[in-house]
Amino acid sequence: MKEKQDSDKIDRYLQELQLEAVFNDSIKPYLSLYRFEQGEPICTQGEPSQYLYVLVKGKIKIYTTSAEGRTLVISFKTPLEVIGDIEYIRSIDIINTVEAVSAVTMIGVPYRELKKHSSDHAPFLQFLLEIITQKFFIKSHSMSFNLMHPVEVRLASYLLSVSFDETDAMFKGHLRASGLKDAANLIGTSYRHINRVLQKFCAEGLIERNRELIIVKDRNGLSTLAGENMYE
Repeated sequence: MKEKQDSDKIDRYLQELQLEAVFNDSIKPYLSLYRFEQGEPICTQGEPSQYLYVLVKGKIKIYTTSAEGRTLVISFKTPLEVIGDIEYIRSIDIINTVEAVSAVTMIGVPYRELKKHSSDHAPFLQFLLEIITQKFFIKSHSMSFNLMHPVEVRLASYLLSVSFDETDAMFKGHLRASGLKDAANLIGTSYRHINRVLQKFCAEGLIERNRELIIVKDRNGLSTLAGENMYE
């Protein structure tokens, strides 16, 4: 993770995302840019939460880990997304682990400064309300998606989420074979069923699979099959 003070670039991001009114002049001096490399953790489940992050470039993965060590991927996110909002409101430790899927740029601000300078700033509070309610809406929609669509559609959507980042044309990801159990948990099916569907995708030329990696070969074909991508 690299932290940088660059007020001009921060202002450009705020303007692009129409967030100038959200972060008032009194809080802007405390905003910093944070860059995370692919695979780098941004925050870790159970640790103290101290920063509010706004994702402005790249793709992140959000997942939770059980007491037994099992992981469950919850979603993939691209801009505009906020990390640490619920923790800020409730004053609790980090709920889920967040990891950079591609190179990621975020605007970050310490909670202590938010409480001093923005706790009664109406546009900021309205922004948090909109972000949090949108998260609950997406979660509800995603649960319906898992119940109403076949595994082929859900897996195609998942593979697209893992393998591409619309904000970074240079990013071409892949799914490690070791992550198939996590994929099965997320889309609500068995590991064995996942393997059967992957064999079908291979036969149709949608993906290529070896012992370690699953690589998307036909993005358009997967997109046609997935329709609406519900894991982002």
